[in-house]
Amino acid sequence: MKIEIPEKAKIILNTIHNAGFEAYVVGGCVRDSILGRIPGDWDITTSAKPQDIKKLFKRTIDTGIEHGTVTVMMGKDGYEVTTYRIDGEYSDNRHPKEVTFTASLRQDMERRDFTINAMAYNDEEGLIDNFGGIEDIEKKVIRCVGNPRERFGEDALRIMRAIRFSAQLGYDIDENTKIAIKELAPTLEKISAERIQVELVKMLTSKYPEKLLDAYKMGITKVILPEFDICMATPQNTKHHCYNVGEHIVKSIQNVEADRLLRLTMLFHDIGKPKAHTIDEKGNSHFIGHEKISADMAKTIMRRLKFDRDTMDRVCNLVKYHDIRFKITPAKVRMSIYKVGEKDYPLMFKVKRADTLAQSNYMRNEKLEWIDDLEKQYEKIVEEGDCLSLKTLSVKGNDLVSLGIKPGKQIGDTLMNMLRDVLNEPSHNTKEYLLEPVNLKRFMSGE
Repeated sequence: MKIEIPEKAKIILNTIHNAGFEAYVVGGCVRDSILGRIPGDWDITTSAKPQDIKKLFKRTIDTGIEHGTVTVMMGKDGYEVTTYRIDGEYSDNRHPKEVTFTASLRQDMERRDFTINAMAYNDEEGLIDNFGGIEDIEKKVIRCVGNPRERFGEDALRIMRAIRFSAQLGYDIDENTKIAIKELAPTLEKISAERIQVELVKMLTSKYPEKLLDAYKMGITKVILPEFDICMATPQNTKHHCYNVGEHIVKSIQNVEADRLLRLTMLFHDIGKPKAHTIDEKGNSHFIGHEKISADMAKTIMRRLKFDRDTMDRVCNLVKYHDIRFKITPAKVRMSIYKVGEKDYPLMFKVKRADTLAQSNYMRNEKLEWIDDLEKQYEKIVEEGDCLSLKTLSVKGNDLVSLGIKPGKQIGDTLMNMLRDVLNEPSHNTKEYLLEPVNLKRFMSGE
C-alpha cells in the first residue's frame, strides 16, 4: 500500500530518519488516506525525544511538550511530532497524570482509541497495522484498541468520538465497544461542555446524522442532551405526523444540508414539544406554543454546551419562527421578513422543507407548494428592493430630531410606526410622504 505523503511531511520524516530515529505518519491521516479522503492534518510519531526534535529543526513550538508533542513549522505549515509514549493513570477520565516515553511503536499504538486510528506509515516500511485497522475498515466497524472499558475509562471523550466516527463514516460500532459505551456513558459528565459541543456538531454535520439514534440507544444523549430522550418518549398522535418527536427531529436533520446552523436548528426546532404536549378528547396530540418553548430551551441547552453567541442567537431565531404560517400576501411576507430578519429569512425555506419532509404524507404537497409560493414572493420582494427594516427606511432619527422631536422613546416608536406603514405599502418609503405633517402626526400618535 502506497500513501502519498506531502513533501513537507516527508522532509520531517527523512530528517528524523537520517538522525537515527524512527518516524511515521500516524492516526487520522493514515486512515483518511486509505479511505481516499484528503487528510486535514499529518501527524507524526517518532522514537526521538522532544529535545531531539527541537535540535533537528529550526522552528518548533512546544505544543504539548510535557506529553511529548512538539510542532515543527515548515514555512507557514505546522506538523505535530509526538514521541512514542505510554500513558500513566487517568484521574479525570480525560488526561493522564503522567506519560512515559518508550522506544516501541507498538506500545504507543496500544494507547490509541480505535483500530482505524492506530495505524502508522512511512515509505520505507509501508503500513504498520498491529490491531486490525484495515480489517475493521473493510468491515466498516468502529472498534477500540484492546479493552474498550480501559480505553473509555482513560478518556471518556472517546465515547463521543466513537459515535462521531460512526456518523462520519457510516460504520457500525463493534458490539464489545458498544457494551462498554452503555456502561461508561455516565462518565461523559466529567468532560467539558466545549469538548462535547465540538463532537456533537461534528456528528450532526456528518453524512449520517441519524446515528444520533444510536447515541440515544447507548445512553449518550441521556447525559449530554437529556431533552432529546424526552422527545423520544413523546408520541405525535396527529394525521400530520408519523414519527414520535425525537424520530421526527432526526428525520428533519437528515432532510437538510450538512450546514452547522441548519442542522442545529433542526435538532432544536421541536425540542420543546414535550412541554407543550396536550391530548384532546379524541386522543389527538396538540403542541400549541411549542415554537417559543423550543427556542427558549435551545438557548438554555446551547448556553450549557458553550456555543458562541452568534450561533445561539441565529439558531434560536430560526427555531422560534420555523412554524410560521399565514396567507401569502406581499405585505404579510414583508412583515414576516422583518420579524425573522433579512439574514436568516432565506434559511427558513430550507428549515420548513426539512420539517415538512419529516412529517406524514398528509397534505405534504400542499405544504411544500405553500413554501414554494412563499419563496417566490420573497424573491420578488428582494428583487424590487422593498424596504424591510429601519436600515432602509427613508427617514432616520436625526430627521425627526431636526423637526424638534426630543430624542428618546417617541422617536423609536414613530420610526416603527413608519416602518409598519412602509411594510404594508412600499411606495410610502419617501421622506416627502413620511414627514408630511398629517402623516407624521399619525405616526407619532400611533393611529
